[in-house]
Amino acid sequence: MIQKFSSNMLPSSEKIYLNGNIHKNIAIGMRKVNLTNGESLNLYDTTGIFGDLKSDIHDVNFDSIPKDRKSWIEKRANHSIKTQKFYAKNGIITEEMEYVAIRENLGRISNGEDNLITPEFVMKEIAEGRAIIPANINHLELEPMIIGRNFLTKVNANIGNSIVTSGHEEELNKLLVALRFGADTLMDLSTGENIHEIREAIIRHCPIPLGTVPIYQALEKVKGKVEDLTFDIFKETLIEQAEQGVDYFTIHAGVLLPFIRHTQDRITGIVSRGGAIMAKWCISHHKENFLYENFDEICKILQKYDISFSLGDGLRPGSIADANDEAQFSELKILGELNKIADTYDCQVMIEGPGHVPMHKIRENVVKQREICDDAPFYTLGPLVTDIAPGYDHITSAIGAAMIGWFGTAMLCYVTPKEHLGLPNSEDVRDGMIAYKIAAHAADLAKGHPSAQLRDDALSKARFEFRWYDQFNLSLDPEKARLFHDETLPAEGAKIASFCSMCGPKFCSMKLDTENRKIFEKESVS
Repeated sequence: MIQKFSSNMLPSSEKIYLNGNIHKNIAIGMRKVNLTNGESLNLYDTTGIFGDLKSDIHDVNFDSIPKDRKSWIEKRANHSIKTQKFYAKNGIITEEMEYVAIRENLGRISNGEDNLITPEFVMKEIAEGRAIIPANINHLELEPMIIGRNFLTKVNANIGNSIVTSGHEEELNKLLVALRFGADTLMDLSTGENIHEIREAIIRHCPIPLGTVPIYQALEKVKGKVEDLTFDIFKETLIEQAEQGVDYFTIHAGVLLPFIRHTQDRITGIVSRGGAIMAKWCISHHKENFLYENFDEICKILQKYDISFSLGDGLRPGSIADANDEAQFSELKILGELNKIADTYDCQVMIEGPGHVPMHKIRENVVKQREICDDAPFYTLGPLVTDIAPGYDHITSAIGAAMIGWFGTAMLCYVTPKEHLGLPNSEDVRDGMIAYKIAAHAADLAKGHPSAQLRDDALSKARFEFRWYDQFNLSLDPEKARLFHDETLPAEGAKIASFCSMCGPKFCSMKLDTENRKIFEKESVS
C-alpha cells in the first residue's frame, strides 16, 4: 500500500515560527507538540508549508509556497561571488547563517544551555570548510539547513523515477513522505524519461536542499551511450540544473583511469552508477576522467550559483569484502585534492563515503576522511554492515549509519528495504527515513550533542505516567505507534489505562513501581 502524505500523521502538532535577531525578516519554522499534561516540546521541523496541511496534498495551492529567499538574494545582487563560503571568509553573516543557527539552537534554548550555536560560529565553520549550507541562489523556496560534524546529524532521502517505473505524481508523494518523516535533504536520482520536468516539479515544492547526479541526465541526452558523452554535454546539463535551483551536485571526478584496475579483483566491482559510467568512458577513450580534467571549469559554474559539491565516491565498496581497499582510498586522496581546489573558488564541499563496511572497519573511514579532506563534511551511504539481508537493508545500513554518525559523519544517506531489489515506493521511503532518523538521533546522543536527549526524556516520562497519546505523538512515527497499541486495546478507555496488552493490569512493572513509590512516600511522611 502506497503511503499518502497527511498532517494527520502529526497529531497534537502545530507550526510555530521563530524570528531572527540580526536579520529581522527571517522566520524559522518549528513543530510544537502539545502534551496532555499541559506541557509542550518544540522539535526541529523540515516539512515546510506541508506541515500546515489539514488533510492531504490535494489541499495545497502550490502557487502559495513562499519564496522567502528572494529578498535575501536580491540584496546581494551587486556581489560578483555569491557563495556562502565567500561571505563567511569575508566576515559577513548571511540570512542563511542566522537561520541555521536558530534551527540548531532549538533544543539548547529549551534546555537552558549556555553553549549556544551563534551565527558567528556558523560563519566560522563554513569559512574553514567544516560545514556547508547547500543553497542555490535560484532555490527560493528553500528553508536553509547546515551540514557539518559540529551540528545535528542530518539524513538525506533518495527519490527519482527510472526508465522502468514511476512518474511525476508518485515522486512528488515520495517527497512529501520524506519531508513528513524528517528528511534534511533530498536527492533526485531520476534516470528515466522527463527528467527535467520531474525535477522541476520536485524542486518547486521542496523546502529542503535538493541534490542530483548530473551525469545521469547527461547520459540520457546521448541515449545511454557512454562513449558519446562529452564535457560540453555535461557542462550544458550542469547549467540547466543550476538554473532550476539544484543545491548540490554529486560529481564523480575522483574516478581516475589508473584506479580502475584496482577494482578488477573485487567481488562486486564498481557499484556506483556514476562511477561505473565514468570508468567506462575512461576505458573506452583511453583518456583521463573529463570531470577531473575540467574541474576548475566546474568550480566556476558552481561558484556562480552557490551550488555545493558532493564529491562522489565512485569507487565505494559494494560488498563488505571490498571495504577499505586500495581503489576506495586512492579515490579518497583525489577527493581531498579536489576539495582544496574548490576552496580557491569559495565553493562549498562535502565528501561522499561508503558503502558496505563491516563494523570493525567503519572508524578507519572517518579518520582517513577527516585527515585527507581537511575535515570537510562527510556524507555516507549507510554503511551496510553485512550483505546477507536483502529486503532488510534499511536495518543492516542503519546499524552502520549510527556508528559512522557517532564517529563524526555529518550526513547519512538513507537506504530503503528495496536496496539492491527495486525502485522504492512511498512506503519504502517511510521505512528508510524512520530507520535513519533513529540512526542519526542515536549518533547525536552518543556524541553528547547538547539537548539531544530532551525528546527521549519527554517520551520516557509520558510512558512511565501512562500518557499514551503523548507517547504516540512524541515518537518518530505517531501513526504506527498508535496502530500497534490499538491492535489489541482499541477502546478509548485503554488510552488512560495503566497497562498495555503485553503485561496486562497485574504484571505491568511500571504500574507496580508506581505503587511502590506511593508506599515509600507514605512511609517517609510517617
